[in-house]
Amino acid sequence: MRNWALYFWCIRCGRSFAPLSLAFFACWFSFGPNWASAQTGPKPDWSWLPALRVLTEPDYPPFNYYDEEGQLTGFNVDLARAICRELAVNCEINAGEWNTLIPSLQNNEADAVVASLAISGKSLGQVDFTGRYYSTPARFAAKAGSGIGEISVAALNRKRIAVVQGSAHEAFLRDFFDGAKIMPYPTPAEAREGLKNGDADLLFGDGISLMFWIQGTDSARCCEFKGEGYSEPRYFGDGVGIAVKKGNRRLREVLDYALARVKASGRYEELMLRYFPLPLY
Repeated sequence: MRNWALYFWCIRCGRSFAPLSLAFFACWFSFGPNWASAQTGPKPDWSWLPALRVLTEPDYPPFNYYDEEGQLTGFNVDLARAICRELAVNCEINAGEWNTLIPSLQNNEADAVVASLAISGKSLGQVDFTGRYYSTPARFAAKAGSGIGEISVAALNRKRIAVVQGSAHEAFLRDFFDGAKIMPYPTPAEAREGLKNGDADLLFGDGISLMFWIQGTDSARCCEFKGEGYSEPRYFGDGVGIAVKKGNRRLREVLDYALARVKASGRYEELMLRYFPLPLY
């Protein structure tokens, strides 16, 4: 299994990883106000769908991975199972390498990809998406007991803020917190160490990676979140959706309906609490 911290720094986009940011609880992980607050709408017909063939990727914990017993599990996997239960259809969930997922959809080898695939200009040229089922705004973290309370442009004036060099997070800081002393670091690990060691007053970055770092042994529980999350799409993307074959509007509508039903039932929040240890908003 690959290092979790590397995964929590990224959202999948094609073959590469792109910086992302996150938060999770003003509206459940901020997972798509356009979906999370949506009504379920008219019930579509899915009598033509006896089973749902789902593809995911095997090594992206806690979203999709093999557990110690060799069983495919994770937030995405359990969400796919919840969708199948809502539709009362058989669920066939298989894992494939990341670069095979979209080609498998295009070749009719699967019906849907539930694997934290980012909704982007590139991916929208290859597949269609449901409404987003999560997005990942950015967060500030500071040393516990630092005395830093309010997060605002005025409050952070002249504060030293660690951030990963060249990331969307750095661009956001430079556009909106230009009175702060922005301290770019080459890697996420070095930025976190800058905060932990006291070289920086705050750290701004991906909320998922920060959440697991704050809760993990590497941080020595030094730090805590400050303020709320930031989810501006221009910097942090349009979130994650379930991918279906281009033009498969019928299935997309069924999956949008099922997602809304899973949310309305409370099952979505249960999965959030199971896989993510901190409320991030």
